[in-house]
Amino acid sequence: MSTKLSITREDDGHRGRWYAGLDDGAEAEMTYRHGPDKVISIDHTFVPESHRGQGIAEALMNAAIASARADGLKIRPLCSYAVLQFRRHKDWADLLAP
Repeated sequence: MSTKLSITREDDGHRGRWYAGLDDGAEAEMTYRHGPDKVISIDHTFVPESHRGQGIAEALMNAAIASARADGLKIRPLCSYAVLQFRRHKDWADLLAP
């Protein structure tokens, strides 16, 4: 990434997302929905094709991990990107919802 990425979180109590506005006006996002027992299910990750390979999805995932830790949440990864990242990061096992 050529500039520092600013990630924002929106949450309405039922659904939410982390998103980043990109230089060309496009947006990247990772969406989730709340479940019972302080679990969020990450259900979608999107980075526009012209911005892929720049670490944006990774930055969104790191924001999700930081938020979950700060808020005492567990994560159920449903989208393929989140599933893959949890497989790669064994240090996140404490956040994985049963």
